[in-house]
Amino acid sequence: MSARIFLLEDDMNLSSTIEDFLTQKGYEVTTAYDGESAEDLLYEKRFDLLLLDVNVPGIDGFELLKRARGDENLTPAIYITSLNSVKDVEDGFKSGCDDYIRKPFALKELLLRVENLLKREFAHINDNQIKISQNIYFDPNGLNLYINEKKQPLQPKEARLLSLLLKKRGEVVTHEHLLSSLWSYDESPSEGSLRTYIKNLRKHIGKDSIVSIKKLGYKLTNS
Repeated sequence: MSARIFLLEDDMNLSSTIEDFLTQKGYEVTTAYDGESAEDLLYEKRFDLLLLDVNVPGIDGFELLKRARGDENLTPAIYITSLNSVKDVEDGFKSGCDDYIRKPFALKELLLRVENLLKREFAHINDNQIKISQNIYFDPNGLNLYINEKKQPLQPKEARLLSLLLKKRGEVVTHEHLLSSLWSYDESPSEGSLRTYIKNLRKHIGKDSIVSIKKLGYKLTNS
């Protein structure tokens, strides 16, 4: 499963260029051209990274991200904009962005920033893998689990669940956050299915690796 990137850019030519470039690099890209459509998509789907233009029709990029952060959407975000004053940059970071790139920019620079933010989501070790235990590693880019250097097949939601727990390793991740993150708006979240995914992951990484916190959620223990 490749990382999912959301792109808001009202210049269709530039949007197409960025989409084609990132798709060639192995990413799954979803696009929008105005703020209202973007807000709907952010509500409906889950992404690993947001690329947001600021001056777009409807809700501007700054306001869009403020609303998303207000709804506890913590997806890493990069502004891609022609606004280049210090005040603009300051406003961008205050609204909740993680990075800011001024137009015009080289696609290679954009790629470097994208890769950097995706990596920062995790505590990485060499080769971009996360060590879970002595012989178990997780690849956050491909969302693959490796046990004794062999890939262990996971269902998509199991892989996503493990990714979410690793991002908050040592912290309690609430049932509500897991259910809203794993199921899209047109799906019915299932506590029973969540418990099944937890059970399956414990079989792979150890029954004591994921702790149930009564009435709150789950916590992935530190190695």
